[in-house]
Amino acid sequence: MKFGIFIYDGVEPIDLATFGVLSMARRVAPEIEICTIAPKSGPVALANGLTVIAGFGIGDAPPCDLVIVTGGPGWTAQAKTAATLDYVRGVHARGRIASVCTGGMILAASGILDHGPATTKREVVAPETSPLEVMRAAYPDIDVREAMLVDRGRLVTGGGVSLCIDTTLHLLAVMLGTDVADETARIMEYTRAWQANRQEFAAVISTA
Repeated sequence: MKFGIFIYDGVEPIDLATFGVLSMARRVAPEIEICTIAPKSGPVALANGLTVIAGFGIGDAPPCDLVIVTGGPGWTAQAKTAATLDYVRGVHARGRIASVCTGGMILAASGILDHGPATTKREVVAPETSPLEVMRAAYPDIDVREAMLVDRGRLVTGGGVSLCIDTTLHLLAVMLGTDVADETARIMEYTRAWQANRQEFAAVISTA
C-alpha cells in the first residue's frame, strides 16, 4: 500500500511527522510504501532552514492509495498555484486524499471540501489570524468544524500541527485496521496521548 506525502516550500517540519508515523508503522505492516511528492522533484525548502528532497514532482508522481497534504506558511502560495490545485483535484477524483494542519487550506482552495465538513489548524501567535477562521470566512460552502479531524470517507482533514500524528494514526486504522494503528501508537509511545486527544477533542465522522 503506497502513501504519498505532499510537501512544498514553507512546510512546517513538524508536519513530516506524517512520514515518521508511517515509517514506524512499516515495522508493523511492512507492505506500507512511502514517497514524497512536491510541485517539482528535488530539494524543497521547508520552514526555518530545513531542506528535504522530494522523490517525485506532481508531473511524475506515482499512483498512491492515499496522499497526505502537509501544512505550513507556504500554504498561501500553494493555494494560488494552479498546478497544485489541479493535482489535488486529480488525486481526489481517483482515490483518497487527506490534509494535516494548514494543508486543509490548499484542499479548500481546490474546491474539494465544498458542501461538507472540514477542519484545519486553529491556534496561532498574535497577530496572526487563525486558519480555521480564514477557512470559515473565505470558503462559505465549507462546514468548518473545530475538531481533531474530519473524516468524510475518501477525504480527511486533520487539525493543527502535532495532530498530524493523530490524523495519520486514524488513517492507518481506516486503511489497514485498528490493530496496525494501535500497535504503531504503542511502539511510538503515543498511546496515552492519542487516547487523551480522542477523548478531549473528538473527531467528526461524516458521510457528506
